[in-house]
Amino acid sequence: MFESANLKHTVSKADYQREQALLRAALLEAQYDLKLDGRFPVLVLIAGVEGAGKGETVNLLNEWMDPRHIRTTAFGAPSEEEAERPPHWRFWNALPPRGRIGIFFGAWHTQPIVQRVMGEIGEGAFDGAIGDLQRLEQMLCDEGVLLVKYWFHLSKAQQRKRLKALEKDPATRWRVTDTEWAYFKHYDRFVEVCEPFVRRTSTAMAPWIVVPAANPRHRALAVGRHLLAALRERLDDKSGAAAAALAPPLLPAPADRVNVLSTLKLDRRMSHATYERELEKWQSRLNLASRDPRFKRLSVVAVFEGNDGAGKGSAIRRVTGALDARFYETVPVAAPTEEERAQPYLWRFWRHLPRRGRFAIFDRSWYGRVLVERVEGLCREADWMRAYGEINDFEHALREHGVVLVKFWLAITKDEQLRRFQLREQVAFKRFKITDEDWRNREKWDLYEAAVCDMVDRTSTAGTPWTLVEADNKDFARIKVLKTLCEAIEDALEAVDRPKRRRQ
Repeated sequence: MFESANLKHTVSKADYQREQALLRAALLEAQYDLKLDGRFPVLVLIAGVEGAGKGETVNLLNEWMDPRHIRTTAFGAPSEEEAERPPHWRFWNALPPRGRIGIFFGAWHTQPIVQRVMGEIGEGAFDGAIGDLQRLEQMLCDEGVLLVKYWFHLSKAQQRKRLKALEKDPATRWRVTDTEWAYFKHYDRFVEVCEPFVRRTSTAMAPWIVVPAANPRHRALAVGRHLLAALRERLDDKSGAAAAALAPPLLPAPADRVNVLSTLKLDRRMSHATYERELEKWQSRLNLASRDPRFKRLSVVAVFEGNDGAGKGSAIRRVTGALDARFYETVPVAAPTEEERAQPYLWRFWRHLPRRGRFAIFDRSWYGRVLVERVEGLCREADWMRAYGEINDFEHALREHGVVLVKFWLAITKDEQLRRFQLREQVAFKRFKITDEDWRNREKWDLYEAAVCDMVDRTSTAGTPWTLVEADNKDFARIKVLKTLCEAIEDALEAVDRPKRRRQ
């Protein structure tokens, strides 16, 4: 793959001047067509060896097109804020919306490659990172992102010549640091690691385009021509993105109607006196856990889902009542905004992930895609079917980063829901809690129950299990939530001091 990139390509100055004038006009026109079309975003990844003209190409693309509609992000070492979130958090925050172009100068591929070259991770960890990247890129493509990846390559002799030339010129000397020369010393090892990496992460949906980078004019035209062709092909396809492959059907509902919800004893009893004692006990333990010095090395994400009227809000208030208001955020999830609809589905949840020592409490969550969007037909079947795997990947990334993730489904009977709905209509300060949509959802009770059972079956993993909360009795439900959350945090605090086994 890299051998062909070592060929000596040349373009005369006259040919370059003639073609680049036409090319930049065509790119600018395509960029404005993209903005008007608004069906998809474009994400350009710039990668490759040091000194291969990556930065110059990024500058050239901003010069050839309207930079007001391009978001260029260069990723170096993570900042303190970025390091406190899962590794992909900073990439999610920089994604371009539909109708815009984003350029990532260095992205999710950089760190695992450098770590592998420098011997900081073994083959097993590197394989795991490749799998994570493949699933991330597949998800972006499935969400409609036009993902274009350029790998700029130089031979070892070409790289040495290029670095020396840059270092000699006072105007470009700043581009060559000790880091570039240090990487040059590992050139052979980089090629040994990068060539199979590029092959394995070059897919039909997002192939790597290897750019021979020795000649600046050839390099610029090669990237410009390819980007224009990719833009025009997608823009001219008025049918939209390629149809998703049909997903295999889910298992049918059991003939005896026995499932994870029907087997719950929802009318669990608890006296109010017992509730008051237990509330004080578990709120006190939660407060102490959140103030433990070790908690500064953790973060907590609590997800609350459940039937309409099941008491999610009141359970959340018992949690927040035990916490310092400066260190938690409650995230109420409703229909996506225009800004959120212009991004991949999980974007609006990634952006709310907490820093170390903080809580994020989601009142509804990313599970809306496999619940309300599935039942109400708000997305294609292929979208909610693939969402199970995407959610599992997302939650795995949280767990790997040390996030304490606790997921609650609050379940009530259909009769109890009716009683609570009627009460809400009668009490003035509760009327805002009941809407016509709540009544409509009751008519689809069986469909929602099937969706919940599939959700629990496909996303309750060993690391991120669902806690099913019997919620006909609100006091019992609140204590179960507090107890489960406390025990999860306390277990994580004990694990902080245990050395993490390194994956080889």
